[in-house]
Amino acid sequence: MSMKNETRVTEFILLGFGDLHSFNVVFFIFFLIVFLFTVMGNLLIILLVSLTVQLRSPMYYFLCHLSVSDLVLSTNTLPNMLSAILLGGTTISYVDCIAQLYFFSGTTFTECFLLPVMSYDRYLAICNPLRYSSIMVMKCQICLSLWPWLLGLTLNLIGVLPISSYNFCRDNIIDHFYCEISPLQMLSCSDTSLIELETFLFSMPIFILPCGFIIVTYVFIVLTIVRIPTTSGKQKTFSTCSSHLIVVGTFYGTLIAKYMIPSQGQSLLINKIVSLLHTVFTPLFNPIIYSLRNQDIKMALKKLSDL
Repeated sequence: MSMKNETRVTEFILLGFGDLHSFNVVFFIFFLIVFLFTVMGNLLIILLVSLTVQLRSPMYYFLCHLSVSDLVLSTNTLPNMLSAILLGGTTISYVDCIAQLYFFSGTTFTECFLLPVMSYDRYLAICNPLRYSSIMVMKCQICLSLWPWLLGLTLNLIGVLPISSYNFCRDNIIDHFYCEISPLQMLSCSDTSLIELETFLFSMPIFILPCGFIIVTYVFIVLTIVRIPTTSGKQKTFSTCSSHLIVVGTFYGTLIAKYMIPSQGQSLLINKIVSLLHTVFTPLFNPIIYSLRNQDIKMALKKLSDL
């Protein structure tokens, strides 16, 4: 449905992955299974941390917030994607599109700030173990877990609010499976140069500063681990932060591929695949990574299955 120049857009058409021919049902079933496993996996992490006494520690408290963020991210984007795959495209209202953009960017920013908090927790536990318990009291945990959400859900307004005031008088077709800043800017007939500059200036520190903080904390962690005299001690200590390190690598790897590599060198298909990694597979893999590589969670799962 194309809109005339004098008509305000009231809905958008998400093309998803276009015409998948006879494979649309296969892809729909596959991604539906992925979606269900993502929801169940993250809900299971939240349930285990809430009910298991052995998991009531700062590390698992922050992991619980990571699972909440992944849940919001996946439930915000996957239902529209599933509808677009099955039907060859789906409509989304203007208000729902802006709301989807807000929660997508908000949870992405929140995770950018939450991962450094988790690395700081590992830094204190490994590099300053004698003071860890006195520093990581519940009040400190609550403060450290709240500020990523507050920053993530407010800083993204810098990009979302101007877009919500844009005039969309061109085509209303978005060749993607969710509402994102770039395709919305392409559809707008308003001047987008200022918001593009603001988005770039604010996004770089939001991505780079937390990533830099994580790198610094892990430098100190590695230096501390190297000084441990026994091999078994080194392995045991490193195992407490290896899962977080893998999650950090996959999260920032997809963000770098999506936002920091020039879009002129990317095809639309490559952009969609990278978006899939960020919105679909990262929320799926996070609980799996922590479950497979963490003995405490394995034991909690065993106790839960024995009930």
